[in-house]
Amino acid sequence: HLFLFQNVTVKDSQIYPQNPPKYDKIEDMAMMTHLNEASVLYNLKERYAAWMIYTYSGLFCVTVNPYKWLPVYNPEVVAGYRGKKRVEAPPHIFSISDNAYQAMLTDRENQSVLITGESGAGKTVNTKRVIQYFATIAGTLEDQIIQANPLLEAFGNAKTVRNDNSSRFGKFIRIHFGTTGKLSSADIETCKIFTCLPCEFCLLFISS
Repeated sequence: HLFLFQNVTVKDSQIYPQNPPKYDKIEDMAMMTHLNEASVLYNLKERYAAWMIYTYSGLFCVTVNPYKWLPVYNPEVVAGYRGKKRVEAPPHIFSISDNAYQAMLTDRENQSVLITGESGAGKTVNTKRVIQYFATIAGTLEDQIIQANPLLEAFGNAKTVRNDNSSRFGKFIRIHFGTTGKLSSADIETCKIFTCLPCEFCLLFISS
């Protein structure tokens, strides 16, 4: 093999401090000593290489779409996050869902989960996982809610450069719970996405 090396001159402003090795694959990037774009990308890359697709960044949960099936959504995984504090289990969309659910029961206040990202980032899939989690721990209706998606997608999805089945509309999903925490009903509102906007749509859950 022939390796060619080239000297590159960069400005000081383009050089970022590196974190100590103990922060490699850290679950919450807000804990890093040096929090910058380079360290964030490196940590996400290293975790993704180990198929750890969820990573916290403070209050946020960052997801890297694996574009393949991973055994991280089965009933055993759901049970592993039920009633757990965020620090008691690895980063996961189920942890975000359970924290919102527990806060709703404890504080008796509406909670919201915002899912946003570029086209093909996995927003629709993670939306279904949130619904799956609530339906599993709080009752049924999972099938009814998810089965509404094909109808909406038939009218509102289109092929894009990065996604063959891209949602071109926003969804505002309310999931209602009774006083004991049982899932009672749900409703979905749609909103148009203007193609001139540079951002992608958001999916908002409100549980009450």
